[in-house]
Amino acid sequence: MDIIKISLLGVCGVMLGFLLKSTRPEYACFITMGIGLVILGLAVGKLSYLFESLQKIQKSLPVDSRYITTLVKMIGITYIGQFSSGICKDAGYQATGAQIELFCKLSIMVLSMPVLVALLETIQEFLA
Repeated sequence: MDIIKISLLGVCGVMLGFLLKSTRPEYACFITMGIGLVILGLAVGKLSYLFESLQKIQKSLPVDSRYITTLVKMIGITYIGQFSSGICKDAGYQATGAQIELFCKLSIMVLSMPVLVALLETIQEFLA
């Protein structure tokens, strides 16, 4: 049921933004950012379930905690990057939004390198 509330909140924010865009474009940008922050704040409440599930996985499987931490960081970078890039693009700064997306992709690649190296070492051990 939360998805219906969030969807209605988003649609109402967009409609209000359209109404104000012709008369007060600066307010339309603030409304978009405000609605986005409210939705992001509501999404943070879902993170507790995600962390509980990751802890259960970690307890049931012998997974190194570094990998779980890396996974959470990657998810955080993805969501924050997408959110901030969307706000920049909505405000008319497509180049800045694209640069944020590029930086996020590079950050995720850097974070994933230790996991990739560990995977390759494991494969090498099986082959040797």
